[in-house]
Amino acid sequence: MNLIKSGGENWLYETQQPIKLGANSNGKPKDKLEQDRFILSFFNKVIEGGNMKYLFTSESVTEGHPDKVCDQISDAILDAYLEKDEKSHVAIETLATENFVLVTGEVKTSAKIDIESIVRKVILDIGYDKDEYGFNGNTCEVVIKIKEQSPDIDMGVSQENGIIGAGDQGIMFGFACNETNNYMPYPIYFAHLLVKKLDEVRKSKIIPYLRPDGKSQVTINYDDKPYIDTILISNQHDDISLEILKEDIIEKVILQIPEIAKMMTPETKILINPTGRFIIGGPKGDSGLTGRKIIVDTYGGYSRHGGGAFSGKDATKVDRSAAYMARYIAKNLVAAKVADKLEIQLSYAIGMENPISINIETFGTEKYEKSIIQSLVIDLFDLKPRSIRSHLELTKPIYNKLARYGHIGREDLELNFEKLDKVNEIVEYLSKK
Repeated sequence: MNLIKSGGENWLYETQQPIKLGANSNGKPKDKLEQDRFILSFFNKVIEGGNMKYLFTSESVTEGHPDKVCDQISDAILDAYLEKDEKSHVAIETLATENFVLVTGEVKTSAKIDIESIVRKVILDIGYDKDEYGFNGNTCEVVIKIKEQSPDIDMGVSQENGIIGAGDQGIMFGFACNETNNYMPYPIYFAHLLVKKLDEVRKSKIIPYLRPDGKSQVTINYDDKPYIDTILISNQHDDISLEILKEDIIEKVILQIPEIAKMMTPETKILINPTGRFIIGGPKGDSGLTGRKIIVDTYGGYSRHGGGAFSGKDATKVDRSAAYMARYIAKNLVAAKVADKLEIQLSYAIGMENPISINIETFGTEKYEKSIIQSLVIDLFDLKPRSIRSHLELTKPIYNKLARYGHIGREDLELNFEKLDKVNEIVEYLSKK
């Protein structure tokens, strides 16, 4: 095990040794079959939870991160349209930089809303209310450039025969595992808890000198008994001592989260504001853009992502609705003990009402043959865009709250796509196989 210096007095352990695929123990080149067997053996140990230790890291960001500011603005505008017209077709993008916001996109709706007021309210609610932050909801410039949705796109979504096709082509992934009570992987689950707590202690003045922009990152050591290897937090602040900041974040944030505290060990490393100073932040420090935190929004990189962003899009866009549906399916399957971890991929073509492919990956943890699981998904879940919108109630204005702390695993919001209302039906279906 090698020691590597990470800066300051922090020493990290490099636990994973290089894998040499080109030669065997006596130095002779391995043939292709031997290499393939070695690779398969290595990844099976990881996938099937063998004795091999490995690290996995995910990050999250606070509600004041520039990209999350833009996500929240886009979704707040979407919600405002849906409140007045649930049939609204919306695709809104937001850009933010120093005391400036641009809102653009395409909309088809009968609703009339005050977009500038929505933008300013979101910014102020987050906490950007002082000129010294370089971004102030009271004084920032707001430019709006929104046009009507292309009739070529609408033609595929709203067809004369009543069929509602997909609003675009694309691939979507859903995932669930049994690591946590909400069927999410440890790293992203803990990263979200940390940023949510950072926002809470800032807004409640428990740590009064914190500013809105911040990030967390959690590394899990997947040993026989997983534990937190490293916690990294960077949060914007007033002109304050780094030592005070470290002490407050450890005592008033990290150790106040029971789920995190019980997964820490004496070997857990904590890194707070590694650069030593983070006063300039938010859109003054970095420009923000809708859709740039898609990994934060989903599984923290633990599962694959189709590439399409969520925020600002109504449910006719399968980038969003089908990704929520895929999560719903995966979560119910894992809860029904079909597999310990499961990923489902869906793909759609614009204007078509059925997916053009469905793929199930269980990482060697399945309790039933994959062909049975595939048949179960087809038989029990209606994957037409119209049915997804209806069953998951995605025409309701639910989106602004999803634009921070992740869209997935949000049991605090009582979302239909997080419900476990298919478990009994799944169990009954499998009992007949």
